[in-house]
Amino acid sequence: MAELERTYNVPLRKEFLKVSRYRRAAKATKALRQFISKHMKSDNVNIGKYLNQLIWKDGIKSPPHHVEVIAKKDKDGKVMVEIPNPPKEIVKTKVKDKLVKKEEEISIPDSKEEVVKEEKPKAPAKKESKTDSKNE
Repeated sequence: MAELERTYNVPLRKEFLKVSRYRRAAKATKALRQFISKHMKSDNVNIGKYLNQLIWKDGIKSPPHHVEVIAKKDKDGKVMVEIPNPPKEIVKTKVKDKLVKKEEEISIPDSKEEVVKEEKPKAPAKKESKTDSKNE
């Protein structure tokens, strides 16, 4: 699959300190792309989901000073960059049998007698204020 695979510890601080605070995470991402492009000799660099979350974790103003990454280059020259040992995604699947069982548990009343309407409690009557009783 991967033609070339390397591990890097990419320094980001030197680059993101060159811009204002509200642009730091974006600059860190650009610095990461530039570093990987230079070292892997490819302009086609894709940053993985978990690496992007790591850069933006503390907000736009405070990205990490350096990140450890694994860069994988395929035969076409496409480089994929991700953190080492990313968490595995859990795929949720629906089982038809369980859905059918849930439908069976719900019973729909056939006749009107089985339907019980809940009555809302009536609001208490308003008490007359002293000003109203004096006027009358």
